[in-house]
Amino acid sequence: MLKWIAGVMGMLWLVSTGAAQEVYVDNVVMVLDASGSMDSVMNATQRKKIDAAKMAIKDVLQTIPQTTQVGLLVFGGQANGWVYELGGRDDATLLPAIDRVSAGGGTPLGAFMKIGADRLLEARKAQYGYGSYRLLVVTDGEANDANLVERFTPDIIARGIITDVIGVDMAKAHTLATRVHSYRSANDPASLKAAIQAVFAEVGRTDEGQAGETAFEELAGFPAGLAMAVISAQASSGNHPIGEQAASAVASVPAESALIPAAAAVPPAPVTPPTVTPPAAAQRGLKINVPVIVTVFAAVFLWRAFRRHRRG
Repeated sequence: MLKWIAGVMGMLWLVSTGAAQEVYVDNVVMVLDASGSMDSVMNATQRKKIDAAKMAIKDVLQTIPQTTQVGLLVFGGQANGWVYELGGRDDATLLPAIDRVSAGGGTPLGAFMKIGADRLLEARKAQYGYGSYRLLVVTDGEANDANLVERFTPDIIARGIITDVIGVDMAKAHTLATRVHSYRSANDPASLKAAIQAVFAEVGRTDEGQAGETAFEELAGFPAGLAMAVISAQASSGNHPIGEQAASAVASVPAESALIPAAAAVPPAPVTPPTVTPPAAAQRGLKINVPVIVTVFAAVFLWRAFRRHRRG
């Protein structure tokens, strides 16, 4: 608890001093298909799909800002799992790891989309939502676990993770084409590299992720209690694993903000209509079962405070 409070107070300090721009972090997890079909050559070329993908990823990664955190998750091949954990880019480790990827096996796309998205949610929680969070899927075929793709994709999108898919030399568009934020077809090595470049060119826009730079700039100058409530809601809402229900959470609002009621967990849905909370009970805090309600309260009161702040 003390560590969490220290983290929130630290973010408030960053907001008040303007130093928050220095800790804004872009995060991209690439999910690379290394199934058996990726071992075949691309149409009208002599290069294998997996080799073209590896080369394109390596070339593009060396052009992105060093501050962008990247992770590479591979399925289907011998290196099944994390080839490079999400973190700062270390080319001496990352590039040879990409070279070692080989194709073979099936296409458990749904399972690995969840792994990648869960890691991004962990990063978002640790960063108090101050950054951008993106999942890039590079694949040449439909999933063997289509049921998991159907189950997890809507949840990934709903959590605010920007999701891009690149279809590598596919006869027709992937089924995810109309279900994600962007879909690009790549039928040769040049177009594959261009597609990956296009995705990374969009990384870092302030409308991505759970909280952009503009949102934090607007908190500067507001009462500490109000700013803390908003940051708390951003840090705690929606970062539970993909496909799972959010655990009940307790979020206490500091006394500095008289506008926002305190929030705590309560038993599951009541069988009788709720009654008006007496003043004595209100001092102990209103109990809520869904963490997202905290975000709603914070947004409403932030807007009211913002209007007062502008008029003042």
